[in-house]
Amino acid sequence: MLSDLVLGIVFVIEMGVGIVGNFFLLCQYTFTLFTSHRLRPIEYIYVHLTLANSKVLLSKGVPQTIVWFGFKNFLDPVGCKLIIYLQNVARSVSLSITCLLSGFQVISISPNNSRWTDLKVQAPKHIASSCFICWYYYLLIHFTLLGTMHNSRYISNDTRIWHLGYCSISTPASFNASLFTIVFSIPDVMCMGFMIWASAYLVVLLHRHHQQVQYIHSSQISSKTYPEKRATYAILLLVSTYVSFYSINSSLSFYLFRLNEYHSCLLATSHLLAAWFPAISPFVLIFCDSQILKYLWTLWHRNTVPSQSPAQHPTPILREANLSETSRREQEL
Repeated sequence: MLSDLVLGIVFVIEMGVGIVGNFFLLCQYTFTLFTSHRLRPIEYIYVHLTLANSKVLLSKGVPQTIVWFGFKNFLDPVGCKLIIYLQNVARSVSLSITCLLSGFQVISISPNNSRWTDLKVQAPKHIASSCFICWYYYLLIHFTLLGTMHNSRYISNDTRIWHLGYCSISTPASFNASLFTIVFSIPDVMCMGFMIWASAYLVVLLHRHHQQVQYIHSSQISSKTYPEKRATYAILLLVSTYVSFYSINSSLSFYLFRLNEYHSCLLATSHLLAAWFPAISPFVLIFCDSQILKYLWTLWHRNTVPSQSPAQHPTPILREANLSETSRREQEL
């Protein structure tokens, strides 16, 4: 079908662009770590978010791309379980890290006389451990999902099939999908609720800050608050994007599971929505991080402006001296 082909092309482009963006961020933070031997607390969160997003793109993108080349149900039961496990872990970690990023930004830009004063000192010390806890928690909680999955090759009348294109997973007909979804969605719903609250709180803080400094024309104050405001805008954009696409994709995925048949167009749309946030988030972080922009500007300026040797291109002082000497000789002649 033409619609499937168009969705496939868009998805491949989206996945390729997202992988390039996430790979660039990982290289940038690795270079920063090797050169300065330390990362900012918020950069620790960016690193884990980039890793989770890369895993989402690879675990969803590679199998689905193979399906669009005409190879269906090519994974054995073990590979199918592993892919689904990696997808669920990466998606949940991406959500929890985004939630952690929202909370850290609330603490960072809150006034010094607010209730977050004590956390301002303690929060940066526990960022790395909090990120690893997110990984450990979801690696364990999604491991229980493997027990509910069965080999689709042994199908009976009391089984329900979940068609994914690259493989199929069967569950018992008595399996309560609604109850299972509610139980395993509780952490995600809590994270979503916290992100919405944190976003509203950040908007209120920015509005109050704008009212306080709108009559102050000191450039020093503006330069100090500008990086925090730009990071806050980036986080608000990330949260709004994640909440909207996650909600739509979750509803569509649940509908596909209840449909109990393979629908290529809806399944491709679901994968496209799931990969949207991991694909655009690195570019939001790149264009909202002043240090990365400074590095890109330096790299671009170094590549576009060729190195000039003093013999070929004299300095302005030498050039002026040569011009004055030439004019003096012309006057003597």
